[in-house]
Amino acid sequence: MEHLYLTVLFLFTLFFLLGTGVWVGLALMGVAYVGMELFTTRPAGEAMVTTIWGASSSWTLTALPLFIWMGEILYRTRLSEDMFRGLAPFMSRLPGGLLHTNVVGCTIFAAVSGSSAATLTTVGKMSIPELRKRGYPEGMIIGTLAGSATLGLMIPPSLTLIVYGVSINESISKLFMAGIVPGLVLASLFMAYVALWSVFKKDQVPPREPAMSLGAKLWEARFLMPVIALVLFVIGSMYLGFATATEAAAFGVLGALVLSALQGSLSFKTFTDALMGAVRTSAMVALILAGASFLSLSMGFTGLPRQLAEWIADMQFTPTMLIMALLVFYIILGCFLDGISSVVLTMAIVEPMIRQAGIDVIWFGIFVVVVVEMAQITPPIGFNLFVLQGMTPHQMNYIAKTAIPMFLIMVVMVFILIGFPELATWLPDNMSARP
Repeated sequence: MEHLYLTVLFLFTLFFLLGTGVWVGLALMGVAYVGMELFTTRPAGEAMVTTIWGASSSWTLTALPLFIWMGEILYRTRLSEDMFRGLAPFMSRLPGGLLHTNVVGCTIFAAVSGSSAATLTTVGKMSIPELRKRGYPEGMIIGTLAGSATLGLMIPPSLTLIVYGVSINESISKLFMAGIVPGLVLASLFMAYVALWSVFKKDQVPPREPAMSLGAKLWEARFLMPVIALVLFVIGSMYLGFATATEAAAFGVLGALVLSALQGSLSFKTFTDALMGAVRTSAMVALILAGASFLSLSMGFTGLPRQLAEWIADMQFTPTMLIMALLVFYIILGCFLDGISSVVLTMAIVEPMIRQAGIDVIWFGIFVVVVVEMAQITPPIGFNLFVLQGMTPHQMNYIAKTAIPMFLIMVVMVFILIGFPELATWLPDNMSARP
């Protein structure tokens, strides 16, 4: 029963600190400090300083601010307008019409930003006015955008996958490779939903856009070429083994600067805004990771992860039963914490469980990302819902209701991953990449 008392104490301290408005990173440090003081003889202050410095000076973590900066640069260029112009001719003849630009636009931008919020804001600025102008239903515009923007968490370079890889000391490149196929499958499911909606709600579908010749479509597609080239350059350099994740991120920043300069939208203000935006986001994530690292050390000293792992083993959960329990756990947790916080907060306890159960840690990383994607569109702390509330005149309950079908599609995606784990493991197992 000792592990139960420890768990209750940790959770009570954590939720007390979070409930008082303390930043997540500081709340994690507070919980760890309490654990070190009450249950170990090691000086808590010395351990905290050493651990935070070690977590913050990780070379692997360098990729995180660089990918964030790349996304910030592109977010402040004319990329959104160009992307819609390039996509619209190819999407207009599909069942569901231009609603597919939400899904495909988010898929493409996710591959250069890694951030759900940046993906949502950029594609939303592009698509919402255009889709409204053409008479698409508001609920479908908002719902498909809310769900599709979560692809920023899975399709490389995903900030959540970087955080997960750093937390469990796993190859970032392998995790990125593992996210490609599931990300594309999830995007396909979103597009299938849009197509089915157009079949069953024909009265709500606006008239089709005028037909265009193939030559005209290809001419409009020139607006997509720069961002597609950047995606292939950044992602390809990792998968072909030419660059580590950190080196690819540095190439991405240079590529984004060149792209925005060629567009004529790179100014001193754009540069400084992008830099400061990246600094703010990176500092937030670094603080959370530092707190989580100290919490992992504290839990290690108390023996809690080992006791919980033994408790799970004694209950003789099958791997599938454990995954189902973790699915429910992460969905509930996602109602109160953002995705990155959910990952770093739980890995110290969950990692020993999944390793003992024989679950592939690469596959589990993709599973976790799909589940924390759900957290982006579940009230009361669904971050995408807050972003959409700021971009549209709608109330939170309306936006959350429009996102319910996308949430259910993500649940279906979890079961597809469980049934076909090769979706996540085949690429990393069969392609060589530098760690």
